[in-house]
Amino acid sequence: MNKHSSAHSDVLKAAFIDGTWKDGSAGTFEVRNPHNGEVLHNVGYAGPDDVEAAIASARKAQPAWAALSTIERAQIMRRVHQIFLERAEPIAQMITAEIGKTINDAREEVFEYSAPSWAKSAEEILRHRGLSFPSTQERTRNKRLVMSHRPLGVVAAITPYNFPTDISSIALAHIAAAGNTVIWKPSEYAAVSCAMLGEIFKDAGVPDGVINIVQGKGDVGAALVDSKDVDGVFFTGSTATGRKIAEKCALRPHLLELGGDGPFIIMDDADVDAAVDGAMNGCFYYSGQVCTSAERVLVHEKVYDEFLEKLSAKAAALKIGNPAEEDTEMGPLCNKDTLARVKAHVDDAVAKGAKIEQFGPEEGLYYPATILTGVTTDMDIMREETFGPVAPIYKFSDVQEAIDIAHISGLGLIASLWTKDLATAWRVGEALPHGSVNINETSNYWDQLAPFGGAGQSGVGRELSQWFLETFTEKKLLVFDLGGETYNRRAEGGW
Repeated sequence: MNKHSSAHSDVLKAAFIDGTWKDGSAGTFEVRNPHNGEVLHNVGYAGPDDVEAAIASARKAQPAWAALSTIERAQIMRRVHQIFLERAEPIAQMITAEIGKTINDAREEVFEYSAPSWAKSAEEILRHRGLSFPSTQERTRNKRLVMSHRPLGVVAAITPYNFPTDISSIALAHIAAAGNTVIWKPSEYAAVSCAMLGEIFKDAGVPDGVINIVQGKGDVGAALVDSKDVDGVFFTGSTATGRKIAEKCALRPHLLELGGDGPFIIMDDADVDAAVDGAMNGCFYYSGQVCTSAERVLVHEKVYDEFLEKLSAKAAALKIGNPAEEDTEMGPLCNKDTLARVKAHVDDAVAKGAKIEQFGPEEGLYYPATILTGVTTDMDIMREETFGPVAPIYKFSDVQEAIDIAHISGLGLIASLWTKDLATAWRVGEALPHGSVNINETSNYWDQLAPFGGAGQSGVGRELSQWFLETFTEKKLLVFDLGGETYNRRAEGGW
């Protein structure tokens, strides 16, 4: 068993292969608590031979797993859901310790999103329909055309730190439920909270080899993508890494959910109080480390002063500190790389004339809730994903100006639009180059049964619900000629 609750000195196993935890062949890496910098765990590092063994295990298990009846696979998914709920609290506490997400937000992740994904995947495969087609090419009633779905085979899932059990559960549950087997490379920052899922799979009766786990950093994920024995790839993370994966998966199915630019557009007729609440969530939820964060706040000049005053007051009242405390509203950033990017973007904006207002500590991995005004479109923070607790506020006077700014990043995941006018909402929503536009709702809102994904550099494909199954199954057409009557094969005739 992987000693996921063991003392700091223990080395945790590197790989869950064929139902057994194994030591890694590439050394170890540390997982630190972002709140205080303490070492939480030493984790085994999976080497190339471990990755190959995991792929071989998945390949061996896949035919028997796919051969199970749909209801048998659905029942196993439901058992994962049940056991996950029973163990959700310690997993939430581990998420808080590993990535600095507040305990209440970690509980939301495991109880509201992660665990239910397994039951939802069961319902999806029970309702994953095929199609029948009429015979249109020949003058006959002998033909029958039926389309069904078959699993891809072996799929790699590479998941991020910010929703370590949620994004992974969505992917793993739907990929496996469809009859595929999986090799999962979790984020190195959330190694143990993810390893705790391996115990759930075992106890729920997921057959050995169906879901394998390999721990490590980017080189482990790259080894999975490079393998010719991997039939499809799921990845959530940076646009830069996603582009490399897409280049290597030119002839393989892949689903990529990448960076977001989160334009948060507030029109002159908006409910300002509601928009302020939405911006607080959009800018400061999990310290801004969400791909759907409100990365750029565009406010109409008529409500700019009111919005800024109310947002500043609420930001000043945020309880920032130890994420394990029940009343904490914002904790630290997860790691040094994220902190460095946030500081660089804010420093660039200030150097180019932005004014800064900050609330909360700046020490260790803590970064204050930050409001920038006087921002301009040449600033990095207006053109790139920041991924931190920063609200850059831009004043606009014409809606077309806001639409134009929404286009400049090349990203297009989720936008948020605030207006009371239906025609404005419809027209602006259609004009924004984003996979989703939330009207009078924060950018950090998504529905687990609706398609989720981005346009442009924000990704390829759509995840959640049936859209996941569409990517990780192949359509298969069976054409029957039942025989009997003779007929003219020429549908039109006369030639």
